[in-house]
Amino acid sequence: MANLKDIGLAAGLNILGAVLFLVAFAFLRLQPINDRVYFPKWYLEGARESPSHGGAFVRKFVNLDMRSYLKFLSWMPAALKMPEDELISHAGLDSAVYLRIYLVGLKIFSPIAILAFAVLVPVNWTNDTLKFSTLQHSNIDKLSISNIPVGSKRFIAHLTMAYVFTFWTCYVLLREYEIVAQMRLRFLASEKRRPDQFTVLVRNIPPDPDESIGELVEHFFLVNHPDHYLTHQVVYNANKLSKLVEEKTKMQNWLDYYQLKFERNASKRPTTKTGFLGCFGAKVDAIDYYKSEIERIENEEAEEREKIIKDSKSVVPAAFVSFRTRWGAAVCAQTQQTSNPTVWLTEWAPEPRDVYWDNLSIPFVSLTVRRLIVAVAFFFLNFFYVIPIAFVQSLANLEGIEKAVPFLKPLIEIPTIKSFIQGFLPGIALKIFLILLPSILMFMSKVEGLTSISSLERRAASKYYIFIFFNVFLASIITGSALEQLKTYIHQSANEIPRTVGEAIPMKATFFITYVMVDGWAGVAGEILRLKPLVIFHLKNFFLVKTEKDREEAMDPGSIGFDSSEPQIQLYFLLGLVYAAVTPFLLPFILVFFGFSYIIYRHQIINVYNQEYESAAAFWPSVHGRIITALIISQLLLLGLLSTKGAGQSTPVLLVLPVVTFYFHRYCKNRYEPTFVKCPLQEAMKKDTLERAREPGFDLKGYLMNAYVHPVFKGDDDDEKFSIADEPEAEQVLVATKRQSRRNTPVPSKYNGSDSPSLPEIVNDQRL
Repeated sequence: MANLKDIGLAAGLNILGAVLFLVAFAFLRLQPINDRVYFPKWYLEGARESPSHGGAFVRKFVNLDMRSYLKFLSWMPAALKMPEDELISHAGLDSAVYLRIYLVGLKIFSPIAILAFAVLVPVNWTNDTLKFSTLQHSNIDKLSISNIPVGSKRFIAHLTMAYVFTFWTCYVLLREYEIVAQMRLRFLASEKRRPDQFTVLVRNIPPDPDESIGELVEHFFLVNHPDHYLTHQVVYNANKLSKLVEEKTKMQNWLDYYQLKFERNASKRPTTKTGFLGCFGAKVDAIDYYKSEIERIENEEAEEREKIIKDSKSVVPAAFVSFRTRWGAAVCAQTQQTSNPTVWLTEWAPEPRDVYWDNLSIPFVSLTVRRLIVAVAFFFLNFFYVIPIAFVQSLANLEGIEKAVPFLKPLIEIPTIKSFIQGFLPGIALKIFLILLPSILMFMSKVEGLTSISSLERRAASKYYIFIFFNVFLASIITGSALEQLKTYIHQSANEIPRTVGEAIPMKATFFITYVMVDGWAGVAGEILRLKPLVIFHLKNFFLVKTEKDREEAMDPGSIGFDSSEPQIQLYFLLGLVYAAVTPFLLPFILVFFGFSYIIYRHQIINVYNQEYESAAAFWPSVHGRIITALIISQLLLLGLLSTKGAGQSTPVLLVLPVVTFYFHRYCKNRYEPTFVKCPLQEAMKKDTLERAREPGFDLKGYLMNAYVHPVFKGDDDDEKFSIADEPEAEQVLVATKRQSRRNTPVPSKYNGSDSPSLPEIVNDQRL
């Protein structure tokens, strides 16, 4: 078990690592050759030019201005200087609200830490319970609730602080929910015109034997939304074509590489092998080989495009339907279209860059089965991941290591090595085991069939949070306390085990302290260094880049990565709220994380990250809900902990807190969440009216025409083939459809010109 010396060594190592990362970043960011790595967002916006242009040859690569090195920490105040409104216009509302999560952590835990150290630490420290305990403990544990004797009246202090912490946390969450909701409404009201404001995604379109999907969609919406329907775009299954385009891009990169290589050394033609990874198979001329591969892929690509155009089976039963007004789109997106609630399902369309096109071709009826399969797979992933978590906890138990590798016992007993193992190794081992997890969970979310990148990230974040709670938090506590107190468990009666667990849980704070320092201190500092993008950019710049466009494509600005970063932040909320009344010594480490991360990520959002989409902070209800969950978990664990400490009479008093917190969450959900999932018709009408007054002649149909064409068709001649042909506005007259069951629909059809009687004529005949 880690003691104060071990924690001190771990803190020193992590602070040293963080300082080294920051110093390396401060030096590398000043070099002209790295400018596109550390300021890519400004290049993408066209607001920055490469400093390597002009001047002496050396100055193109190295910064020779010694005065700039004296201000190597100037990036910190610069990151805090940009006002929030300017940050929103520069990086979007998603990025600005994401930063507020760190501010919420600072607002919640700063007063809690002051109160906990002023009230609870003296109460815990001025006891000697652990001095006579058979449990393994360290001097840090004397600051925890474990040092309070069974049945002591001092638990009144912990009960009181639990109420204070709960009410303060709820107050901060209420204020933030209100602020973020207002920010979202202001952002949507002031935002420029976007295709998704006028468009809904329609899924599970029922088949019709007489009409194509496009004709069916047009006629359905002309009948049911005659005054507001404008145009539509059917969805094609272009997944195979998309893969061919990606493959051609890879081949083109290899061709560029070998052509550059040949230009640098024209005396020797480059060669490659045709097998796996270019390491096996026959040796051939590399340039000729990749030219022939590109030609082959282009032929397959042309065939696949032609097939998609001609084959009606390439059209999936889904479509993006656009309306003349935001009001019309809001009505359609938020209402049931037919008496059968399983067909003609409508939802707000994601913005075009947010669409995850691969999943639009998944049959709607298979989504339930897919989600069931993913749920089962996720359960087993959680279950089997307990094994590496138990291994991580065994690293914190010196006796276990010495038994597993007895020949290392003399080395382990060296004080510095011992402190390193107990204070640093468990945290770094846990972080390593979690590296691949976000990619696995994102893959699972994609299998579920969600149609937007933002919803995929939110779903993956939800899974990650559940995983962290069960495997990182609960499993670490249970397996860690079991390993450390195994000897005590064996030599006591069964009815004493719950009390032993109750005393041991607060002692796992030392493990979480080491993890916070590794992940929240050194890990966050490593984020700003961007070592991987730095290496990849220079490799591409040397081997592939020919033009400025190539150099721009070589940049990898990245994004926030909500699916992996937000659940990690929630772990710190969980640890802080759980241990605030149990082991307050953890709180300063969490405060350092929130403050340090806020500065780092604010700098990254301003200068580096380029968000893939803008959801107008649609993720905030999830953030709020997870903090509430952490608060309720902390209350229940404190309740259980006190029951093992002979304070069972406090149970009725503590039971009030989860109930009050739950109803507070219900209030916030009913009061604010609709702002994040629905579009107020009043706001939609207001914006439509203003827009018509300002731009009365705007061609909305032309603006929306190709907004939702699949990316593989954009920018080429086929673009026109996959969009609804533009045509002049027509009067509201009625013509026939191709359907035998329902012969008539309003407004001229784009697909046929039947002379069948119109609906008004039939009605007039019936009246006569």
